[in-house]
Amino acid sequence: MTREDRTTPPATPGDPTAHTPSDEPTGPSGTPHAARTPEEPTIVSAPPQPFGAEAPSVDCIADSAGGLTFDLDAPGAADAQGAWSAALVLRRRGSEDETEEVRLPLAPDGGGRLRAVLPSTVALAEGRWDVYCACADAEPRRLVPGLADLRSLVDRRPGPGPSPLSVRIPYATKHGNLSVRSWLRAPHAEAGDLLLDATGITIEGRLYRVADPAAWLGGAVLEARLRRDPDVVRTVPVAPAKAEGADDQDFTCTLPFEALTGAWQGGMDVWDLWLRGADGTETARVARILDDVVDKKQIFTYPAQAVDAACAPAQAGPYYTADNDLALRVDERPPVVG
Repeated sequence: MTREDRTTPPATPGDPTAHTPSDEPTGPSGTPHAARTPEEPTIVSAPPQPFGAEAPSVDCIADSAGGLTFDLDAPGAADAQGAWSAALVLRRRGSEDETEEVRLPLAPDGGGRLRAVLPSTVALAEGRWDVYCACADAEPRRLVPGLADLRSLVDRRPGPGPSPLSVRIPYATKHGNLSVRSWLRAPHAEAGDLLLDATGITIEGRLYRVADPAAWLGGAVLEARLRRDPDVVRTVPVAPAKAEGADDQDFTCTLPFEALTGAWQGGMDVWDLWLRGADGTETARVARILDDVVDKKQIFTYPAQAVDAACAPAQAGPYYTADNDLALRVDERPPVVG
């Protein structure tokens, strides 16, 4: 097992206590620090790294429905009939079942290359999937990223329906290999603009994968769940969005920071954000996954706001976890220098 393969299994959607160590900020500054994980994902947008030159490189095309197309040069010689015995293999990292994989046949695309297609209709469990090429009886080899066309993922707005929302983003690991980050969620609450001031945070978002969004959101609440004590929950009502062009899937809600600082006893508290539907039976994790940015924790950062707390001077603000879920943290305000 390589260092690259020794990663924490991805959190299970719907588990309010699940998190990875990289979800935690490492300092009091209010800006999320770099996650110290064995692999640091980046967007696939350039030719493969030089040290991966011996492995086949793969060009990826994403479609708006959640499908992926993989194109690569033939990794070996054709057999006597002019066919390749090859498959593209995706293996879920950290899976309890070490044999969990998806195999896609590689076939000539008519342009001298081989192609494999992962349709959006093929379920891919949430997590990080490492990409291999398997040729005949040879040991599967990791593949390295070539060029990726992810334009269809930008500002994606999936259609209606209660089926699970499928999101797959190919990316280059910090070791230069190709992996795919997969999300599979129903319902899903996509975070939009976050408006911050000293009193609290206003979240604008859009609900997906419910049969009747207006009925689901009518009477819905935003839940902030304290990660160190799941029994501590703060709720605020959700309202229909009033912005121009909004429809019955769009929502807004405002969470005052004072609702969080009352439970704060010093150190750092992390609150995970969920929507709970009007009937109380369904929940949706608030996250941002409908674009081409695989790791928002390093990209979308927000200033911490100074807030009042009985325990000590505090600050609060949002950040995206390693799974692109939205969370809030309350921690100690750094002392003023000078």
